[in-house]
Amino acid sequence: MTEKFYVTSPIYYVNAVPHIGSAYPTIAADVLARFYRGAGVPTFFLTGTDEHGSKIEQAARAAGQTPEDFTREVAAKFSFAWDQLGIAPDDFIRTTEERHIIAVTRFLEILKDSGKLYEGEYEGLYCVGHEAFINESDLDGKGLCPDHKTKPEKLKEKNWFFKLSDYGKVLKEKILTGSLEIEPDSRKNEVLSFIDSGLEDIAISRPNVKWGIRLPWDEKQTVYVWVDALFNYISALGFPNDEKYKKFWPADVHLIGKDIIRFHCVIWPALLEAAGISWPRKVFAHGFFTIDGEKISKSLGNAIDPNNLVDKYGADAVRYFLLREIPFGQDGDFSIDKLEARYEGDLANGLGNLFSRLTTLIAQNLEGELPDVVVSPRDFDGVGRLIENLKFHEALAKIWEEIAWANKYIDETKPWETAKKNEKLFKEVISSLVALLYEIAKNLAPFMPETAEKIRSGLSAEKIAKAEPLFPRLERTHA
Repeated sequence: MTEKFYVTSPIYYVNAVPHIGSAYPTIAADVLARFYRGAGVPTFFLTGTDEHGSKIEQAARAAGQTPEDFTREVAAKFSFAWDQLGIAPDDFIRTTEERHIIAVTRFLEILKDSGKLYEGEYEGLYCVGHEAFINESDLDGKGLCPDHKTKPEKLKEKNWFFKLSDYGKVLKEKILTGSLEIEPDSRKNEVLSFIDSGLEDIAISRPNVKWGIRLPWDEKQTVYVWVDALFNYISALGFPNDEKYKKFWPADVHLIGKDIIRFHCVIWPALLEAAGISWPRKVFAHGFFTIDGEKISKSLGNAIDPNNLVDKYGADAVRYFLLREIPFGQDGDFSIDKLEARYEGDLANGLGNLFSRLTTLIAQNLEGELPDVVVSPRDFDGVGRLIENLKFHEALAKIWEEIAWANKYIDETKPWETAKKNEKLFKEVISSLVALLYEIAKNLAPFMPETAEKIRSGLSAEKIAKAEPLFPRLERTHA
Protein backbone atom coordinates (compact mmCIF):
# COMPACT_ATOMS: atom_id res chain seq x y z
CA MET A 1 0.00 0.00 0.00
CA THR A 2 1.26 3.46 -0.95
CA GLU A 3 2.51 5.95 1.70
CA LYS A 4 0.06 8.62 0.52
CA PHE A 5 -2.63 8.83 -2.13
CA TYR A 6 -3.62 11.85 -4.23
CA VAL A 7 -6.51 11.42 -6.67
CA THR A 8 -8.08 14.05 -8.92
CA SER A 9 -11.25 14.08 -10.95
CA PRO A 10 -11.52 16.33 -14.00
CA ILE A 11 -12.51 19.88 -13.16
CA TYR A 12 -15.70 20.74 -14.99
CA TYR A 13 -16.23 23.59 -17.40
CA VAL A 14 -19.02 25.82 -16.12
CA ASN A 15 -20.69 26.43 -19.47
CA ALA A 16 -22.99 23.52 -18.54
CA VAL A 17 -24.58 22.27 -15.32
CA PRO A 18 -23.65 18.89 -13.76
CA HIS A 19 -25.04 15.80 -15.48
CA ILE A 20 -24.65 12.09 -15.05
CA GLY A 21 -21.61 12.05 -17.36
CA SER A 22 -19.67 14.47 -15.13
CA ALA A 23 -20.83 12.63 -12.00
CA TYR A 24 -19.33 9.35 -13.27
CA PRO A 25 -15.56 10.03 -12.84
CA THR A 26 -16.19 12.10 -9.70
CA ILE A 27 -17.90 9.11 -8.05
CA ALA A 28 -14.99 6.90 -9.16
CA ALA A 29 -12.48 9.31 -7.59
CA ASP A 30 -14.54 9.35 -4.39
CA VAL A 31 -14.53 5.53 -4.25
CA LEU A 32 -10.74 5.48 -4.55
CA ALA A 33 -10.36 8.19 -1.88
CA ARG A 34 -12.69 6.37 0.54
CA PHE A 35 -10.87 3.08 -0.09
CA TYR A 36 -7.43 4.53 0.71
CA ARG A 37 -8.72 6.53 3.67
CA GLY A 38 -10.31 3.34 5.00
CA ALA A 39 -6.93 1.61 4.72
CA GLY A 40 -5.34 4.34 6.85
CA VAL A 41 -3.40 5.95 3.98
CA PRO A 42 -3.08 9.78 4.10
CA THR A 43 -5.36 10.71 1.21
CA PHE A 44 -6.25 13.84 -0.75
CA PHE A 45 -9.10 13.97 -3.26
CA LEU A 46 -9.57 17.03 -5.46
CA THR A 47 -12.40 18.10 -7.74
CA GLY A 48 -13.64 21.51 -8.87
CA THR A 49 -14.64 23.80 -11.70
CA ASP A 50 -12.88 25.34 -14.70
CA GLU A 51 -14.16 28.91 -15.03
CA HIS A 52 -12.16 31.06 -17.47
CA GLY A 53 -12.24 31.62 -21.23
CA SER A 54 -14.20 33.34 -23.98
CA LYS A 55 -16.89 30.65 -23.96
CA ILE A 56 -17.71 31.51 -20.32
CA GLU A 57 -17.82 35.22 -21.15
CA GLN A 58 -20.34 34.43 -23.90
CA ALA A 59 -22.43 32.13 -21.68
CA ALA A 60 -22.55 34.74 -18.91
CA ARG A 61 -23.62 37.44 -21.39
CA ALA A 62 -26.35 35.17 -22.77
CA ALA A 63 -27.60 34.58 -19.20
CA GLY A 64 -27.60 38.34 -18.49
CA GLN A 65 -24.98 37.95 -15.76
CA THR A 66 -21.42 39.01 -15.04
CA PRO A 67 -18.83 36.22 -15.47
CA GLU A 68 -18.23 36.38 -11.69
CA ASP A 69 -21.89 35.78 -10.79
CA PHE A 70 -22.39 33.22 -13.54
CA THR A 71 -19.40 31.09 -12.55
CA ARG A 72 -20.23 31.31 -8.82
CA GLU A 73 -23.76 30.07 -9.48
CA VAL A 74 -22.76 27.13 -11.67
CA ALA A 75 -19.85 26.11 -9.38
CA ALA A 76 -22.36 25.96 -6.50
CA LYS A 77 -24.54 23.58 -8.57
CA PHE A 78 -21.59 21.22 -9.05
CA SER A 79 -20.72 21.31 -5.35
CA PHE A 80 -24.36 20.64 -4.40
CA ALA A 81 -24.70 17.73 -6.85
CA TRP A 82 -21.55 16.09 -5.47
CA ASP A 83 -22.89 16.48 -1.91
CA GLN A 84 -26.12 14.82 -2.98
CA LEU A 85 -24.19 11.89 -4.44
CA GLY A 86 -22.22 11.33 -1.24
CA ILE A 87 -19.01 12.57 -2.87
CA ALA A 88 -16.61 13.88 -0.22
CA PRO A 89 -13.61 15.70 -1.73
CA ASP A 90 -10.89 17.13 0.46
CA ASP A 91 -10.98 20.28 -1.65
CA PHE A 92 -13.12 21.86 -4.36
CA ILE A 93 -10.99 24.19 -6.47
CA ARG A 94 -12.40 27.03 -8.58
CA THR A 95 -10.00 28.44 -11.16
CA THR A 96 -11.25 31.97 -10.44
CA GLU A 97 -9.99 31.76 -6.84
CA GLU A 98 -7.12 34.00 -5.80
CA ARG A 99 -5.02 31.02 -4.60
CA HIS A 100 -5.26 29.46 -8.07
CA ILE A 101 -4.39 32.68 -9.90
CA ILE A 102 -1.34 33.21 -7.65
CA ALA A 103 -0.10 29.63 -8.26
CA VAL A 104 -0.66 29.84 -12.04
CA THR A 105 1.18 33.17 -12.22
CA ARG A 106 4.13 31.67 -10.32
CA PHE A 107 4.15 28.62 -12.60
CA LEU A 108 4.15 30.85 -15.71
CA GLU A 109 7.12 32.80 -14.36
CA ILE A 110 9.02 29.51 -13.86
CA LEU A 111 8.14 28.45 -17.42
CA LYS A 112 9.35 31.79 -18.79
CA ASP A 113 12.63 31.42 -16.89
CA SER A 114 13.08 27.91 -18.35
CA GLY A 115 13.62 29.37 -21.82
CA LYS A 116 10.89 27.12 -23.24
CA LEU A 117 8.49 29.98 -24.07
CA TYR A 118 8.75 32.33 -27.03
CA GLU A 119 6.56 34.88 -28.80
CA GLY A 120 5.29 34.10 -32.27
CA GLU A 121 2.41 34.37 -34.68
CA TYR A 122 -0.09 31.61 -35.24
CA GLU A 123 -2.54 31.08 -38.04
CA GLY A 124 -4.94 28.18 -37.90
CA LEU A 125 -8.41 26.80 -37.30
CA TYR A 126 -9.89 27.73 -33.94
CA CYS A 127 -12.75 25.76 -32.38
CA VAL A 128 -14.71 27.85 -29.87
CA GLY A 129 -16.20 24.66 -28.36
CA HIS A 130 -12.75 23.29 -27.51
CA GLU A 131 -11.29 26.75 -26.83
CA ALA A 132 -8.27 25.53 -28.82
CA PHE A 133 -6.74 25.44 -32.28
CA ILE A 134 -7.35 22.19 -34.13
CA ASN A 135 -5.81 20.66 -37.25
CA GLU A 136 -7.57 20.24 -40.58
CA SER A 137 -6.99 16.48 -40.21
CA ASP A 138 -9.19 16.55 -37.06
CA LEU A 139 -12.27 17.75 -39.01
CA ASP A 140 -15.01 15.52 -40.36
CA GLY A 141 -15.94 15.15 -44.03
CA LYS A 142 -17.99 18.36 -43.92
CA GLY A 143 -15.13 20.41 -42.48
CA LEU A 144 -16.74 20.51 -39.02
CA CYS A 145 -15.34 19.79 -35.57
CA PRO A 146 -16.54 16.21 -34.97
CA ASP A 147 -17.26 16.91 -31.29
CA HIS A 148 -19.20 20.16 -31.62
CA LYS A 149 -20.49 19.94 -35.22
CA THR A 150 -19.39 23.54 -35.79
CA LYS A 151 -17.12 25.07 -38.41
CA PRO A 152 -13.89 26.35 -36.83
CA GLU A 153 -12.86 29.97 -37.39
CA LYS A 154 -9.70 30.88 -39.29
CA LEU A 155 -7.62 32.98 -36.91
CA LYS A 156 -4.27 34.71 -37.12
CA GLU A 157 -2.93 36.12 -33.88
CA LYS A 158 0.18 36.78 -31.84
CA ASN A 159 0.69 34.34 -28.96
CA TRP A 160 3.25 33.02 -26.56
CA PHE A 161 4.32 29.49 -27.48
CA PHE A 162 5.63 26.54 -25.49
CA LYS A 163 8.37 24.38 -27.08
CA LEU A 164 6.42 21.13 -26.89
CA SER A 165 8.45 19.82 -29.83
CA ASP A 166 11.44 19.44 -27.48
CA TYR A 167 9.69 16.80 -25.34
CA GLY A 168 8.80 13.90 -27.64
CA LYS A 169 11.78 11.76 -26.61
CA VAL A 170 11.39 12.13 -22.82
CA LEU A 171 7.61 11.64 -23.03
CA LYS A 172 7.96 8.43 -25.01
CA GLU A 173 10.70 7.09 -22.74
CA LYS A 174 8.74 7.72 -19.51
CA ILE A 175 5.52 6.26 -20.94
CA LEU A 176 7.26 3.12 -22.24
CA THR A 177 9.13 2.53 -18.96
CA GLY A 178 5.95 3.06 -16.92
CA SER A 179 7.20 6.17 -15.10
CA LEU A 180 4.02 7.72 -16.46
CA GLU A 181 1.33 5.04 -16.55
CA ILE A 182 -1.49 5.58 -19.03
CA GLU A 183 -4.53 3.34 -18.81
CA PRO A 184 -6.34 1.65 -20.43
CA ASP A 185 -3.74 0.38 -22.94
CA SER A 186 -5.79 1.67 -25.88
CA ARG A 187 -5.27 5.23 -24.59
CA LYS A 188 -1.57 4.63 -23.99
CA ASN A 189 -1.22 3.48 -27.62
CA GLU A 190 -3.16 6.53 -28.79
CA VAL A 191 -0.77 8.86 -26.94
CA LEU A 192 2.35 7.07 -28.24
CA SER A 193 0.98 7.25 -31.79
CA PHE A 194 0.35 10.99 -31.34
CA ILE A 195 3.93 11.53 -30.12
CA ASP A 196 5.31 9.47 -33.02
CA SER A 197 3.44 11.67 -35.50
CA GLY A 198 5.65 14.59 -34.37
CA LEU A 199 4.94 17.18 -31.68
CA GLU A 200 4.48 20.81 -32.65
CA ASP A 201 4.98 23.84 -30.43
CA ILE A 202 1.72 25.06 -28.92
CA ALA A 203 0.29 28.48 -28.12
CA ILE A 204 -0.26 28.92 -24.39
CA SER A 205 -1.80 32.40 -24.45
CA ARG A 206 -4.34 34.45 -26.38
CA PRO A 207 -4.85 38.16 -26.97
CA ASN A 208 -8.33 39.72 -26.78
CA VAL A 209 -9.70 37.36 -24.13
CA LYS A 210 -10.56 39.39 -21.04
CA TRP A 211 -11.90 36.62 -18.80
CA GLY A 212 -8.66 34.86 -17.93
CA ILE A 213 -5.35 35.04 -16.07
CA ARG A 214 -2.94 37.65 -17.43
CA LEU A 215 0.59 36.69 -18.37
CA PRO A 216 2.78 38.39 -15.75
CA TRP A 217 5.20 39.72 -18.41
CA ASP A 218 2.62 40.57 -21.12
CA GLU A 219 -0.59 42.19 -19.89
CA LYS A 220 -2.17 42.04 -23.36
CA GLN A 221 -2.29 38.25 -23.23
CA THR A 222 -4.24 35.84 -21.04
CA VAL A 223 -3.15 32.25 -20.51
CA TYR A 224 -5.17 29.72 -22.50
CA VAL A 225 -8.07 28.35 -20.46
CA TRP A 226 -6.90 24.73 -20.82
CA VAL A 227 -3.38 25.61 -19.58
CA ASP A 228 -4.88 27.49 -16.64
CA ALA A 229 -7.12 24.47 -15.91
CA LEU A 230 -4.28 21.93 -15.82
CA PHE A 231 -2.56 23.86 -13.03
CA ASN A 232 -5.51 23.23 -10.67
CA TYR A 233 -3.86 19.97 -9.63
CA ILE A 234 -1.01 21.85 -7.97
CA SER A 235 -2.66 25.16 -7.11
CA ALA A 236 -5.12 23.35 -4.81
CA LEU A 237 -2.16 21.90 -2.90
CA GLY A 238 -0.65 25.35 -2.36
CA PHE A 239 2.12 25.23 -4.99
CA PRO A 240 5.00 25.85 -4.55
CA ASN A 241 5.60 26.05 -0.77
CA ASP A 242 2.60 24.67 1.13
CA GLU A 243 3.04 21.52 3.23
CA LYS A 244 0.12 19.89 1.37
CA TYR A 245 2.01 20.29 -1.91
CA LYS A 246 5.17 18.77 -0.41
CA LYS A 247 3.17 15.90 1.09
CA PHE A 248 0.81 14.92 -1.74
CA TRP A 249 2.40 15.88 -5.08
CA PRO A 250 2.84 14.08 -7.47
CA ALA A 251 -0.72 12.94 -8.14
CA ASP A 252 -1.09 9.17 -7.90
CA VAL A 253 -3.89 9.18 -10.46
CA HIS A 254 -5.61 11.77 -12.63
CA LEU A 255 -9.06 10.47 -13.64
CA ILE A 256 -10.09 12.11 -16.91
CA GLY A 257 -12.36 11.71 -19.92
CA LYS A 258 -10.75 10.18 -22.99
CA ASP A 259 -11.31 13.43 -24.94
CA ILE A 260 -8.66 15.26 -22.87
CA ILE A 261 -6.00 12.54 -22.94
CA ARG A 262 -3.47 14.55 -24.99
CA PHE A 263 -3.65 17.52 -22.63
CA HIS A 264 -2.92 15.27 -19.64
CA CYS A 265 -0.43 12.80 -21.13
CA VAL A 266 1.55 15.06 -23.46
CA ILE A 267 1.18 18.77 -22.67
CA TRP A 268 0.84 18.58 -18.87
CA PRO A 269 3.91 16.38 -18.25
CA ALA A 270 5.95 18.44 -20.74
CA LEU A 271 5.02 21.67 -18.92
CA LEU A 272 5.96 20.06 -15.60
CA GLU A 273 9.26 18.83 -17.05
CA ALA A 274 10.10 22.36 -18.24
CA ALA A 275 9.37 23.71 -14.76
CA GLY A 276 11.40 20.96 -13.02
CA ILE A 277 8.35 19.45 -11.28
CA SER A 278 7.58 15.75 -10.82
CA TRP A 279 5.08 14.16 -13.20
CA PRO A 280 1.83 12.50 -12.12
CA ARG A 281 2.21 8.75 -11.69
CA LYS A 282 -0.88 7.61 -13.59
CA VAL A 283 -3.50 9.01 -15.94
CA PHE A 284 -6.62 6.89 -16.33
CA ALA A 285 -9.08 7.79 -19.09
CA HIS A 286 -12.63 6.58 -18.53
CA GLY A 287 -15.03 5.92 -21.38
CA PHE A 288 -18.17 7.82 -22.31
CA PHE A 289 -21.69 6.61 -22.16
CA THR A 290 -24.73 7.19 -24.24
CA ILE A 291 -28.26 7.71 -22.91
CA ASP A 292 -30.60 5.08 -24.33
CA GLY A 293 -28.13 4.65 -27.18
CA GLU A 294 -27.89 8.38 -27.96
CA LYS A 295 -24.89 10.65 -27.31
CA ILE A 296 -25.40 13.11 -24.44
CA SER A 297 -25.96 16.50 -26.05
CA LYS A 298 -27.58 19.85 -25.40
CA SER A 299 -29.41 19.74 -28.74
CA LEU A 300 -31.09 16.41 -27.86
CA GLY A 301 -31.81 17.68 -24.35
CA ASN A 302 -31.05 14.22 -22.96
CA ALA A 303 -28.55 15.14 -20.23
CA ILE A 304 -29.70 13.59 -16.95
CA ASP A 305 -29.54 15.64 -13.75
CA PRO A 306 -27.96 13.44 -11.06
CA ASN A 307 -30.01 15.23 -8.38
CA ASN A 308 -33.22 13.85 -9.90
CA LEU A 309 -31.80 10.31 -9.81
CA VAL A 310 -30.74 10.70 -6.18
CA ASP A 311 -34.21 11.99 -5.26
CA LYS A 312 -35.84 8.85 -6.67
CA TYR A 313 -33.31 6.04 -6.16
CA GLY A 314 -30.92 7.33 -3.48
CA ALA A 315 -27.25 8.25 -3.86
CA ASP A 316 -25.89 4.76 -3.22
CA ALA A 317 -28.06 3.13 -5.88
CA VAL A 318 -26.82 5.65 -8.47
CA ARG A 319 -23.20 5.15 -7.39
CA TYR A 320 -23.61 1.37 -7.55
CA PHE A 321 -25.26 1.36 -10.96
CA LEU A 322 -22.71 3.60 -12.69
CA LEU A 323 -19.70 1.61 -11.48
CA ARG A 324 -21.29 -1.84 -11.78
CA GLU A 325 -22.93 -1.46 -15.19
CA ILE A 326 -20.01 -0.05 -17.19
CA PRO A 327 -16.43 -1.39 -16.94
CA PHE A 328 -14.36 1.69 -16.03
CA GLY A 329 -12.33 2.70 -19.08
CA GLN A 330 -14.87 1.42 -21.60
CA ASP A 331 -17.84 3.10 -23.24
CA GLY A 332 -21.31 2.09 -22.11
CA ASP A 333 -24.98 2.99 -22.19
CA PHE A 334 -27.15 4.47 -19.45
CA SER A 335 -30.89 3.93 -19.25
CA ILE A 336 -33.50 4.21 -16.54
CA ASP A 337 -34.66 0.67 -17.39
CA LYS A 338 -31.18 -0.71 -16.69
CA LEU A 339 -30.88 1.32 -13.49
CA GLU A 340 -34.25 0.07 -12.22
CA ALA A 341 -33.39 -3.53 -13.14
CA ARG A 342 -30.17 -3.31 -11.09
CA TYR A 343 -32.02 -1.54 -8.26
CA GLU A 344 -34.65 -4.26 -7.97
CA GLY A 345 -32.45 -7.25 -8.77
CA ASP A 346 -29.05 -6.57 -7.20
CA LEU A 347 -29.99 -4.07 -4.51
CA ALA A 348 -33.53 -4.73 -3.26
CA ASN A 349 -33.75 -8.49 -3.91
CA GLY A 350 -30.05 -9.14 -3.32
CA LEU A 351 -28.37 -7.05 -0.62
CA GLY A 352 -31.56 -5.56 0.84
CA ASN A 353 -33.18 -8.98 1.10
CA LEU A 354 -30.14 -10.50 2.84
CA PHE A 355 -30.02 -7.74 5.46
CA SER A 356 -33.76 -7.95 6.07
CA ARG A 357 -33.76 -11.77 6.41
CA LEU A 358 -30.84 -11.79 8.80
CA THR A 359 -32.16 -9.07 11.11
CA THR A 360 -35.60 -10.76 11.09
CA LEU A 361 -34.07 -14.14 12.06
CA ILE A 362 -32.25 -12.51 14.99
CA ALA A 363 -35.29 -10.48 16.10
CA GLN A 364 -37.72 -13.40 15.94
CA ASN A 365 -35.56 -16.25 17.24
CA LEU A 366 -32.99 -14.66 19.54
CA GLU A 367 -35.06 -11.78 20.97
CA GLY A 368 -32.80 -9.33 19.14
CA GLU A 369 -29.64 -10.59 20.89
CA LEU A 370 -26.72 -11.04 18.52
CA PRO A 371 -24.58 -14.13 19.25
CA ASP A 372 -20.79 -13.73 19.40
CA VAL A 373 -19.60 -12.97 15.89
CA VAL A 374 -17.07 -15.42 14.46
CA VAL A 375 -14.86 -15.15 11.38
CA SER A 376 -16.62 -14.78 8.03
CA PRO A 377 -17.10 -18.15 6.30
CA ARG A 378 -16.18 -16.61 2.96
CA ASP A 379 -12.99 -15.10 1.53
CA PHE A 380 -12.97 -11.53 0.20
CA ASP A 381 -9.37 -11.61 -1.01
CA GLY A 382 -8.92 -9.64 -4.19
CA VAL A 383 -11.59 -6.95 -3.81
CA GLY A 384 -9.07 -4.38 -2.56
CA ARG A 385 -6.66 -5.15 -5.39
CA LEU A 386 -9.45 -4.75 -7.94
CA ILE A 387 -10.33 -1.32 -6.50
CA GLU A 388 -6.65 -0.26 -6.57
CA ASN A 389 -6.58 -1.24 -10.26
CA LEU A 390 -9.81 0.71 -10.95
CA LYS A 391 -11.70 -2.49 -11.85
CA PHE A 392 -14.74 -1.27 -9.99
CA HIS A 393 -17.28 -3.42 -11.81
CA GLU A 394 -15.26 -6.57 -11.04
CA ALA A 395 -14.91 -5.62 -7.36
CA LEU A 396 -18.67 -5.12 -7.11
CA ALA A 397 -19.36 -8.38 -8.99
CA LYS A 398 -17.15 -10.22 -6.47
CA ILE A 399 -19.02 -8.68 -3.52
CA TRP A 400 -22.35 -9.65 -5.10
CA GLU A 401 -21.16 -13.24 -5.49
CA GLU A 402 -20.96 -13.34 -1.67
CA ILE A 403 -24.41 -11.76 -1.32
CA ALA A 404 -25.85 -14.37 -3.71
CA TRP A 405 -24.04 -17.16 -1.82
CA ALA A 406 -25.49 -15.99 1.51
CA ASN A 407 -29.05 -15.74 0.18
CA LYS A 408 -28.77 -19.18 -1.41
CA TYR A 409 -27.35 -20.61 1.84
CA ILE A 410 -30.35 -19.28 3.79
CA ASP A 411 -32.74 -20.69 1.16
CA GLU A 412 -31.14 -24.14 1.30
CA THR A 413 -30.50 -24.51 5.06
CA LYS A 414 -33.73 -22.85 6.27
CA PRO A 415 -32.17 -21.69 9.58
CA TRP A 416 -35.60 -20.73 11.00
CA GLU A 417 -36.33 -24.48 11.21
CA THR A 418 -32.97 -25.16 12.90
CA ALA A 419 -33.80 -22.50 15.54
CA LYS A 420 -36.54 -24.72 16.97
CA LYS A 421 -34.48 -27.94 16.96
CA ASN A 422 -30.90 -26.91 17.74
CA GLU A 423 -30.33 -23.44 19.24
CA LYS A 424 -26.54 -23.88 19.39
CA LEU A 425 -26.29 -24.71 15.69
CA PHE A 426 -28.69 -21.88 14.84
CA LYS A 427 -26.52 -19.38 16.72
CA GLU A 428 -23.41 -20.63 14.89
CA VAL A 429 -25.13 -20.21 11.51
CA ILE A 430 -26.41 -16.72 12.37
CA SER A 431 -23.00 -15.72 13.75
CA SER A 432 -21.17 -16.71 10.58
CA LEU A 433 -23.77 -14.96 8.37
CA VAL A 434 -23.47 -11.76 10.43
CA ALA A 435 -19.67 -11.95 10.11
CA LEU A 436 -20.12 -12.27 6.34
CA LEU A 437 -22.49 -9.30 6.22
CA TYR A 438 -20.00 -7.20 8.20
CA GLU A 439 -17.36 -8.07 5.58
CA ILE A 440 -19.78 -7.20 2.79
CA ALA A 441 -20.45 -3.81 4.43
CA LYS A 442 -16.72 -3.16 4.88
CA ASN A 443 -15.97 -3.91 1.23
CA LEU A 444 -18.99 -1.94 0.05
CA ALA A 445 -18.16 1.16 2.12
CA PRO A 446 -16.14 2.99 -0.59
CA PHE A 447 -18.91 2.42 -3.14
CA MET A 448 -22.03 2.75 -1.01
CA PRO A 449 -21.08 4.56 2.22
CA GLU A 450 -24.63 5.24 3.44
CA THR A 451 -25.76 1.64 2.90
CA ALA A 452 -22.63 0.22 4.57
CA GLU A 453 -23.27 2.42 7.61
CA LYS A 454 -26.94 1.32 7.82
CA ILE A 455 -25.84 -2.33 7.81
CA ARG A 456 -23.17 -1.76 10.46
CA SER A 457 -25.46 0.23 12.75
CA GLY A 458 -28.33 -2.24 12.23
CA LEU A 459 -26.14 -5.15 13.29
CA SER A 460 -24.53 -3.34 16.22
CA ALA A 461 -27.78 -2.14 17.83
CA GLU A 462 -28.29 -3.19 21.45
CA LYS A 463 -31.47 -4.98 20.45
CA ILE A 464 -31.62 -5.97 16.79
CA ALA A 465 -34.99 -5.44 15.14
CA LYS A 466 -36.21 -6.36 11.68
CA ALA A 467 -34.55 -3.73 9.48
CA GLU A 468 -36.34 -1.13 7.41
CA PRO A 469 -35.80 -1.91 3.70
CA LEU A 470 -32.39 -0.69 2.51
CA PHE A 471 -33.92 -0.19 -0.93
CA PRO A 472 -37.65 0.52 -0.79
CA ARG A 473 -39.89 -0.78 -3.56
CA LEU A 474 -39.93 1.46 -6.61
CA GLU A 475 -42.84 3.06 -8.31
CA ARG A 476 -41.96 1.90 -11.80
CA THR A 477 -41.06 4.63 -14.28
CA HIS A 478 -42.13 2.52 -17.22
CA ALA A 479 -45.09 0.21 -17.65
